[in-house]
Amino acid sequence: MKVIASSNYALIVGGNSSNREKNDYYATPPRAIDDLLSKTELDENIWEPACGGGHLSSRLKERGYTVYSSDLIDRGYEDFNEQYDFLNGKQKTFKGDIVTNPPFKYASEFIIRGLESIKKGHKVCMFLKVQFLEGQARKKELFSRKELKHVFVYSKRITTVDYRMKLATQLVVNKKRHSA
Repeated sequence: MKVIASSNYALIVGGNSSNREKNDYYATPPRAIDDLLSKTELDENIWEPACGGGHLSSRLKERGYTVYSSDLIDRGYEDFNEQYDFLNGKQKTFKGDIVTNPPFKYASEFIIRGLESIKKGHKVCMFLKVQFLEGQARKKELFSRKELKHVFVYSKRITTVDYRMKLATQLVVNKKRHSA
């Protein structure tokens, strides 16, 4: 993994497929958490707002974190806390960090909502496709905010848990900009 950029928020990146899962659900392997934790420290309280089957949440719990796991769809994760629409549900303020692999088509919205949902000094970490770094619209709506802190890029592909798509995964760590 290599740090590509430094500023105040970050990203993760992957591949492309015409056979997309209906709700864009592709479970990230738990080892991605280990990789993330080797690069950054997280608050003891974590919200995983697109927890799916709980792959990331479970690994975070194994590593000693208190994890609040929610998702738009209940996929049967045993420690699932709440069926919650992260983008359209009532705004919540979370006293901790947010870590997730959001549906790629809503990645920008997840980043913005995540930054709006955390307290000063906390982070939003997203696992995304590398293509996320491209595009004028994202430059305007996200990168111009100057909150990008780190971009970590995998040198080897990570296969999603359902094995339908291989991801060249890049870690994006979002950190809310502090105002004095």
